[in-house]
Amino acid sequence: MAETPDLGKPIDEAAIAAWDISILPDGTGLPKGSGTPAQGALVYAEKCVTCHGDNGKGGLAGALVSDRELAGISAAQKTIRNFWPYSTTIFDFIRRAMPFQMPRSLTDDEVYALTAYILAENKLIGGNDLMNAQTLPMVKMPNRDNFIIRFPDRI
Repeated sequence: MAETPDLGKPIDEAAIAAWDISILPDGTGLPKGSGTPAQGALVYAEKCVTCHGDNGKGGLAGALVSDRELAGISAAQKTIRNFWPYSTTIFDFIRRAMPFQMPRSLTDDEVYALTAYILAENKLIGGNDLMNAQTLPMVKMPNRDNFIIRFPDRI
């Protein structure tokens, strides 16, 4: 057996857990917490409006709210409502990547609230609906059934 260069150190389970934040389409991996569209509107106004514009209609960064139909494969046409297949993906993306200048700085409650706000503004949930680990995976996105699953055995 070849010798290794003996670089690095073993990583413990706690260190792995801090970065193991993936959320599956069925909601596996969603943390505790909850949020409403009204709570999300407050977080949005404080941490998101500068890039995504008033009511998520677009600004320096892309629009989060749109009722535009998907008419091609251009990334510029893809919106949360017309393209994203799972509501849990919205949570996952916000949690790991937003706000742009400070990713992973939002609390889980803030992420649930922002997800609820975006879903409500896109008329995918009601204005008073509570999003949490049980309710979020139950939101059926309009484009969910229009994807060809490449590896169906991994779902």
